[in-house]
Amino acid sequence: MPKPLNFLWVSFEDTNPFHGCYGDQIARTPVLDRLAAEGCLWTHCFSTAGVCAPARSAVITGMYPTSIGTHHMRTTHTHPQAPGLPTPYSAVIPHYVKCFSEYLRAAGYYCTNNHKTDYQFDPPLTAWDELGPQAHWRNRPDPDQPFFAVFNPIRTHESGMWEANCSEIRLDPGQMVVPPYLPDTPAVRLAMARMYTHIEESDSELGRILQALDEDGLAENTVVFHWSDHGPLPRGKRWPYDAGIHVPLIVRGAPGVTAGTRSDQLVSTVDLAPTMLSLAGLPIPAYMQGQAFLGDHAAPPREYVYASRDRHDETYDMVRAVRDRRWKYIRHYNHLQPPTQWIPYLNRHPIMREMWRLHLQGKLEGPQRLLFADERAPEELYDTLSNPHELHNLACDAAYQPELARLRSALDEWRHVTGDLGDLDEYQLVRRWYPDGTQPATQAPIAVLYSEEQPGVEPAPAEASVDLPARIQLHCSTQGASIAYTWEAGDSPRWLLYHSPLAVPVGASTLRACAIRIGFTASSERSWRLQSNRSIQPYHINEEA
Repeated sequence: MPKPLNFLWVSFEDTNPFHGCYGDQIARTPVLDRLAAEGCLWTHCFSTAGVCAPARSAVITGMYPTSIGTHHMRTTHTHPQAPGLPTPYSAVIPHYVKCFSEYLRAAGYYCTNNHKTDYQFDPPLTAWDELGPQAHWRNRPDPDQPFFAVFNPIRTHESGMWEANCSEIRLDPGQMVVPPYLPDTPAVRLAMARMYTHIEESDSELGRILQALDEDGLAENTVVFHWSDHGPLPRGKRWPYDAGIHVPLIVRGAPGVTAGTRSDQLVSTVDLAPTMLSLAGLPIPAYMQGQAFLGDHAAPPREYVYASRDRHDETYDMVRAVRDRRWKYIRHYNHLQPPTQWIPYLNRHPIMREMWRLHLQGKLEGPQRLLFADERAPEELYDTLSNPHELHNLACDAAYQPELARLRSALDEWRHVTGDLGDLDEYQLVRRWYPDGTQPATQAPIAVLYSEEQPGVEPAPAEASVDLPARIQLHCSTQGASIAYTWEAGDSPRWLLYHSPLAVPVGASTLRACAIRIGFTASSERSWRLQSNRSIQPYHINEEA
């Protein structure tokens, strides 16, 4: 029987396909270029949102942010200048939705995350074997155990373009290619040079991770994914324009992937979760809205990808978008709002500061003025083939009404099928989850013993004597809760994911357990001291009688 595949993810934050393998003439990305030469590169991969937390909630669940209530950027933070927001809160997603890593853990995978989460809810204890800056496949207790390891280099975050966060610039600002919607000034070029510098540094970090994989003799049996959550620049990050949602995707080592190939198949980052399960040979939960693009359960190619924009930090908005391989349709629900709203974090960006400076002096020209318009068009339609920067809105052009109608219909159907929660006021949404203003709590689990003399009718006491063979079942009365357990003592035990009754070990032992539902507070820990007394031979029916 073939060994299970291992999986390695290395995601760069806030990165469009600014890689040499994508044809970028500025980027110095030898490791990524080699990875693409050894695998497949997708040219049409798009995020579900132009900002990290909503986008990452889709990656970890396989569900659209607008469908599970994770669409508003920054739910677990307080905003001192916006006291009317219903924050902080942790999104209470549907009870049946799990972090997809739980399905891998239940199948025997050792799952590690080093160390970004940012899901709009606290990552449950049951999601990862290890979560933190030291998390690594090398820490798994059994070297033959298959693994899913995630690494998240953070240098490429948009904040890396701030002067204080880049000590050395390795690329010439004069070589930068400035998008036409940004002013071509030394300040903008300098910020972009910082961006490319951090992409180069992250490329080197990827190289070190892949080298460790080679040193451990694991490269041949490990599928490597590289992707990003969204783009980095103004009018990109936080927006559903391609500069915000077009991201790299490279996969090496997956069955069916031929080295050195490129795919123009339309892919969404919401598809990553079901694709992982498909490659692992596991069933894909029917609730997942993403669709696998590799593996035994790969779905037919997508016709459309979808994206959303809602509250960002202190400021509300509602924008929805749909895209096929050529055409993009964007709908603004609050079109009288100017594109540039008050988002303090964004205003720290050196490019945004430069644009405000020039705008106040009346020096922005042409498409550079788009972000400073008094209002927006209710609808936007772009031919991304002839207009990749999405500058010329065709929504009012009679020649393109068939495309407009088709994409309108596709967006409306998606919103209906996925149950777009953007229609609900955020305060009402949080009241659904926290009716009395208090975060719901997960009930502590109970343990139930099954043995020759104990039929599992009553919960086990804190101290129990049991005859072997016996099993112990853990149960939580909170709908949708997952249970973590350990047989270890101490303050830092290895917590395992409970998914089926446990064999009671011989002799004295202590079982510890706690429960957590996503969006709820975790339960208190409970423990049971068990003493197994003697071994009873199982009763066998004499088949010859």
